[in-house]
Amino acid sequence: MRAITFDIETVNAFPSLGRNDLARMEISIVGIHDSETDEYSSYSKEEFPKLWPILERADMLIGFNSDTFDIPILNRYYPGDLTKIKSLDLLVEVQKALGRRVRLQSLAEATLHKGKGGNGLQAVEWWAQGEYEKVRKYCIEDVRITRELYDYALTNKSLKYKDLKEKREVKIDTRTWEEVPDAPAITHTLPF
Repeated sequence: MRAITFDIETVNAFPSLGRNDLARMEISIVGIHDSETDEYSSYSKEEFPKLWPILERADMLIGFNSDTFDIPILNRYYPGDLTKIKSLDLLVEVQKALGRRVRLQSLAEATLHKGKGGNGLQAVEWWAQGEYEKVRKYCIEDVRITRELYDYALTNKSLKYKDLKEKREVKIDTRTWEEVPDAPAITHTLPF
């Protein structure tokens, strides 16, 4: 199964736009990990024509808060419909098991013993200051963390998180994660 783990960074943030106004969010960078090649790469808006064929060949998209943030925003740029590709949102999986949301930082620190190299608001600032490579690096690191959490959950059927100062473990049902969809997603940019 070919899985693409991904994350987006944006040019702007909610505080500057008003509460949860996804329609006005603009992408700065998309970072991905391709399970077929085991490579990490990133794409600016101008490079999206190279990204679309990779996503279209995926059996599954893996992200963190991707179903309600990354996919809807990225879908505005895509000529087809990314919601037709199977999606696994680690935040949703944790929320189903735990009954509440947990930050990626908390999962990374407790499960992988490492933290993130910044946050989304910093990435917006870096982009505005022209520090584009810093944003690419940050985005790829979030993809790497997401992919490592996915792999950990598959192997251990659980993830760890920080709850105040204590580490806790949440059992995750991964039984259907690696199931390949019966029919491939219908795409719009691959040649026929």
